[in-house]
Amino acid sequence: MDAAHAPVFTAPRQRGLTLIELLVVIVVAGILMGWAVPGLQAMNARQEVVAEAHRLRMALSLARNSAITRRSTVIVCPSPDRQRCHMDDWSAPLVIVLGPLSGEDFAPDALLRVLEAGRGVSVSYRQDGKPVRFTQLGRSSGHNGTFHICGRHGQGAELVLSNFGRVRAGNAIDC
Repeated sequence: MDAAHAPVFTAPRQRGLTLIELLVVIVVAGILMGWAVPGLQAMNARQEVVAEAHRLRMALSLARNSAITRRSTVIVCPSPDRQRCHMDDWSAPLVIVLGPLSGEDFAPDALLRVLEAGRGVSVSYRQDGKPVRFTQLGRSSGHNGTFHICGRHGQGAELVLSNFGRVRAGNAIDC
């Protein structure tokens, strides 16, 4: 064989990472995660507040529309056991009930809808212990007020219920 056609042997190429390269990647990934995680937690807390505001708005709108359609009084209240209103925790499952309540209990056949409990937030509404009642005209006269929604990391919002039965977003609040 002549020199032009002789096989050329080269040193094998290195495959994989060195220990130093691997450590640099791990350190950079750790720094990026430490920077991103608090932002993701704050975003998740904001989303929980928005979801709870949507749940409340939907419950109040459904109750108002049912009162107008059925031409009867419709009530919205929190009810963890789905048998009676418990006015102390508005983040519990919300029930939409047809007709006036006898005391705090309602008949099982009067239950129109149940909206499941929110997660990770606390909701408060007036301290008078009364549920929200919509008349056959869709008004909540005498039952207006402001819902305060507080989530994690100090995120919060308000929903305002007017005497006309309409719901609007209030201010963002710090909890």
